[in-house]
Amino acid sequence: MDLLKFKLGTSPLLMSIPHVGQYIPDAIVGNLMPVGTNVGDTDWYLDRLYDFADELGASVLKANYSRYVIDLNRAPDGKPLYPGSNNTELVPTSTFNEELLYKSGRNPTSDEILTRREAYWVPYHKCILDTINELRDRFGYCVLFDCHSIKSILPRFFEGKLSDFNLGTAEGESCDIELENLLAGALSKYSNYSLAVNGRFKGGYITRQYGNPREGVHAFQLELSTSTYMDEEPVFKWREDLADLVRPSLKHLMQVAISWTPK
Repeated sequence: MDLLKFKLGTSPLLMSIPHVGQYIPDAIVGNLMPVGTNVGDTDWYLDRLYDFADELGASVLKANYSRYVIDLNRAPDGKPLYPGSNNTELVPTSTFNEELLYKSGRNPTSDEILTRREAYWVPYHKCILDTINELRDRFGYCVLFDCHSIKSILPRFFEGKLSDFNLGTAEGESCDIELENLLAGALSKYSNYSLAVNGRFKGGYITRQYGNPREGVHAFQLELSTSTYMDEEPVFKWREDLADLVRPSLKHLMQVAISWTPK
């Protein structure tokens, strides 16, 4: 199967969806515990939720393989995303619920991690960089939207229930402050949903690595609570009724990102 799916759009916005894929090669599956083959930490259904992205003119990049193969939103050298906190690795060895992913003695070796990095991580990031450069050449700047979702209650990473919308700009370092304020305003317009800006999720590796306003690249991450569009328990079940309610706010967010131009 194709590792990536990419479509070039007609606007300055590039949408990255790194964790929606579920494919795991057979050679890796054989080393996993049963919980690993369930790919429970997928960013479920995000391509379905944002099915309007093409019509808005966004370029869309998504990975077709699971984050259990390699986490595309982690540094290639394995540096922790949040030092001092409970982090998952470049190649995860446990689930978000801290269940072991690999059978005893089957954890990936350093050589295996390097192989996966070259085979899976590098092509995704090359596509990001190539598209940023193309959009910047065409429009003079690029807006990068790194798109994620996560279960609303995960004690490993945060206490209590997560806000519905979690906007991250690396504490304002990855995009123009005007754009950050406009994006937050777009999300806060919908009072039925809670919003946090640079709270528990401040933007991952993709946002921090590529966001560089001085070089014409404005990056932000939205970590969306999966409870806004699906049933989280007992199974990951799509809810069209919930999706229809949350889509207007997400569409408004993307329209703001596309219509904004840096001064």
